[in-house]
Amino acid sequence: MSEQISDRAGLPGLVERLMEFVPARLRRGAVVVPVVRLSGLIGAVTPLRPGMSLAGVARVLERAFTMKHAKAVALVINSPGGSPVQSRQIYLRIRQLAAEKKLPVLVFVEDVAASGGYMIACAGDEIFCDPSSILGSIGVIGGSFGFQDLIKRIGVERRLYTAGVHKAMLDPFLPENPDDVARLKALQREIHAIFIALVKQSRGARLKGSDDVLFTGEYWAGETSVSLGLADAVGDLRSTLRARYGDKVLTPVVSPPGGMLSSLFGRKSAGAGTAASLEAIAGLPDELISALESRAIWAKFGF
Repeated sequence: MSEQISDRAGLPGLVERLMEFVPARLRRGAVVVPVVRLSGLIGAVTPLRPGMSLAGVARVLERAFTMKHAKAVALVINSPGGSPVQSRQIYLRIRQLAAEKKLPVLVFVEDVAASGGYMIACAGDEIFCDPSSILGSIGVIGGSFGFQDLIKRIGVERRLYTAGVHKAMLDPFLPENPDDVARLKALQREIHAIFIALVKQSRGARLKGSDDVLFTGEYWAGETSVSLGLADAVGDLRSTLRARYGDKVLTPVVSPPGGMLSSLFGRKSAGAGTAASLEAIAGLPDELISALESRAIWAKFGF
């Protein structure tokens, strides 16, 4: 009888020892805030430089929002923008998951959350930033070059065949057409209006500036962004989450699948790999242009 009592008394200790082998985030009473990093240009895709897209981040977001014991989801954003379509689709997926799982979303801006990067940041219930972070650039931009004089100078004849009056609109090897520019600007205004509506819906009464200030494409440093209502407070991820959820809060970083097994099972055959390599080599001029464009976009914000 005494042996049975002794065995029962030792059971809690055994359970405690076994619990040491269970990951911290799975233990009873654990407070977990999964962290997802969203960084880089949005939607810029070349053979060697994939950009951020919904297809690329959907699985990571799903894993974060379905993590056991999650009390919130933290997004760390560092992006100068890019495709308005991909930006809005990522924004919508975050809000859909937040509603389904009933979890708050806390956004932490690193260097930049501008243009499409700020659109994604608006998916947060709260936005935090560093004093030196750059936020805003709520506008739409498009650019090109004009090579018509150059090809004349080097003796190149432009041959272009279209079905449709405006199919060659804004062709860089043709003289600029004012009507085409007007059509492009009308398109940009339409996309800009969608962006403005999204920011107003997300930030609501927290916005302090007028439309003539907030939506000109201008951008600001962290504390000014807070004063304008584009962000809620200056704060870093670790300090903010500890203050809100306690010193023992767990912040596992949710990353895309990777490692040895995924590389083995996802590896292409030799023939496919060779073809991919040749395709990448053929795309090097495009990759160089893409790298220069990426550098120019980051440089616009001082990075």
